[in-house]
Parts: sequence; C-alpha cells; structure tokens
Amino acid sequence: MTRTPSAPVDLALYQPDIPQNAGTLLRLTACLAVPAHIIEPAGFPVSDRAFRRAGMDYLDHVALTRHAAWSAFENWRAAAGRRLVLATTRAATPYTAFAFRTGDILLVGRESAGVPDAVHAAADAAVAVPMAPALRSLNVAVAAAMILGEALRQTNGWPAAGETSR
Repeated sequence: MTRTPSAPVDLALYQPDIPQNAGTLLRLTACLAVPAHIIEPAGFPVSDRAFRRAGMDYLDHVALTRHAAWSAFENWRAAAGRRLVLATTRAATPYTAFAFRTGDILLVGRESAGVPDAVHAAADAAVAVPMAPALRSLNVAVAAAMILGEALRQTNGWPAAGETSR
C-alpha cells in the first residue's frame, strides 16, 4: 500500500514539554513516513543538536517543520488548506468513529496541560481515545500512535516497504 505523497497525514506537537515523548513521537513519524510539526515554544531546546544528544538517531529520517508559535502554524495551515484534528480528552467523538481524510493534521497537546481553549476552538474536529471512566489520560505518545494508526488505515497512508519520511 502506498500513500499519496502530495497530501499525507501529518502529526503536530503543540508546545511539547517532555523531550522523551517528543523523541518518541518523532521516531513514530520517521518510521511511518509521516511529516511532523513542532509548534513552539517547547519546554526543552528544540534543535538537531539537542535531539541527537538525547539519542534521537532517527532524526535524519524525520520530515520536521518547526513553527515559532501557534499563529505561525495557523498561517501555514490556512495557506495549505489543511484540516486540523485535535486529539483531546475533552472530545466527545471516539477516534475510531471519526472519518479521517488524506491531508489531515493530527494535533496533540502539551503533556502537562493539553491545548488552550483558543487552539481547541481552532480545530476542525476533536477526537478522543475511549478510556475507563475513572482514569485521566494516556501518555501523549501512546494516544498519538493509536490515533495516527487509525488515520493511516482509513486513508491507506501506510508507507511502502523501505519508504522514509519526506
């Protein structure tokens, strides 16, 4: 199965504050040939040097775009005409009941605080991972992997054998 290179599903990290989770998510995007976006400011240095020092040996395989602020990301997204799907515990729609489209951008929030109301309101859709009622949330990297996997399944977006990020 191959994906349409002109309109892949992307993964965006909103102001990540735990470098290990960001590293895990970037590795996920490398392995699945999914472009990644980091919306700054982050809670740690976002540089090739910092990621390499943390053992991020997949960095050369990540199609990473850094956005200096939420407004810069939104300007880019508006110009690209891309739909934003927010992964949030506040969503009523389970990700398994949502119809993903090629070109969607899956956005995950900060590990410590999610996203502010303005970012939530800017999303075109919001999805959640169904969980046991008494529990708060999954690790952001686990939730993103689950939702991204479903988005790739629905859009036939799995990378071909040997394909790497663009």
